[in-house]
Amino acid sequence: MDWTAISSVFFVATVKFLFSPFAGIPQGLSFLATYLSAVSGATLSSLFFYFSAEFVMNQSKKSRLKKEAELLKNGKTISKKKIFTRGNKLTIRLRNSLGKLGICFIAPSLLSIPLGTIIVAKFYGKEKDTFLWVFIGILLSGLITTSLAYFVFT
Repeated sequence: MDWTAISSVFFVATVKFLFSPFAGIPQGLSFLATYLSAVSGATLSSLFFYFSAEFVMNQSKKSRLKKEAELLKNGKTISKKKIFTRGNKLTIRLRNSLGKLGICFIAPSLLSIPLGTIIVAKFYGKEKDTFLWVFIGILLSGLITTSLAYFVFT
């Protein structure tokens, strides 16, 4: 068993899960080894980012409020942050059209594990079964992309 190849697929999956199965083929990994290493890397990364998302958002808010207070103390004006940006509109449109299950399945796979999982945690982090749906989405997406990679390139 080639632990270097398995770890490389694992670490690619922690960041960009969609392309990680394609890294297993040139390294000579079997279908099962590629699938398991990609899914385990994505799961570990999503666990970390899902459960640390609230902390990161709170720290960001504290930092922003501290900067605003310092600007006010120095007599400078605070420019208001745009709320209706193109990205925010797209995110809300996707949330409304796909729903909870769609966001849980698609966001971590298509965007990236860190960004997609943080978005899921921001929208649905208070619901208890959300991470279970993210995990199921990773399993299904991993099966589809690994099957596609081995069907096309072998």
